[in-house]
Amino acid sequence: MTRDLGDAAVTTVPGSEPDLATLAALQERFRTGIGEVAPDVPVPWCGRWRVRHLVVHLARIHHWAAGQARRRQETPLGRGPFVLDDLYAAQAAELYETLAALDPAAPAWTLDDSGVVRFWHRRQVHETLVHLWDLRTAGDLPLEVPPALWADTVDEVVHVMHPRQVRLGRSTASPVRVGLAATDAGRTWTVHARDDAPAAPLAEVAGPAASLALLLWGRTTLDDPHLAATGDRAALQAALGGPLTP
Repeated sequence: MTRDLGDAAVTTVPGSEPDLATLAALQERFRTGIGEVAPDVPVPWCGRWRVRHLVVHLARIHHWAAGQARRRQETPLGRGPFVLDDLYAAQAAELYETLAALDPAAPAWTLDDSGVVRFWHRRQVHETLVHLWDLRTAGDLPLEVPPALWADTVDEVVHVMHPRQVRLGRSTASPVRVGLAATDAGRTWTVHARDDAPAAPLAEVAGPAASLALLLWGRTTLDDPHLAATGDRAALQAALGGPLTP
């Protein structure tokens, strides 16, 4: 499946993990978006950040991830000030070229137990996608992305990011199970819960995959009109109220 994303294209196959072509397309759209949104525009769902903080953050993350893929401690980029377009373009290129040069099955430092470079293909696609949404939404600009890509963003949070948050003590596993249903992607999930949680989910949130992903990443709430919550509201708050992502 291919959808235009500004001047670039994002290609996904439902049920598959995103590839480097998807990463390159998202990076290019983010890069061009830097010139479309003023650097002092607020990004209110990211605390006190403005667009300039968002751009520097994603550039730093790309630089850090390239080092993780190479199993080398990256050289810090410094405090700036930076020329935002140049900074992002350089770090996006470093990440893409690093991942393209490495065997996806080669050893890497990762945030899960996979320990291979392929982890960073997926992780950086979703990092870039969420922050591309941040950038374009802050600038009141539209963003069209295939539901399958947003659904994989949900899948990564459910199976990788949230369990890691629990493992590191940054969040707690829910005492109950709740379900998620992406109505435009035909996928469902059960949010990570304690081993002794009842087997049957007590509640469910259904809606477009994008809205579910934004909910898990703290960009929207259960009151989002695109989402429909059914069942025990307290169970949803218990399962989704903590920091599911870094």
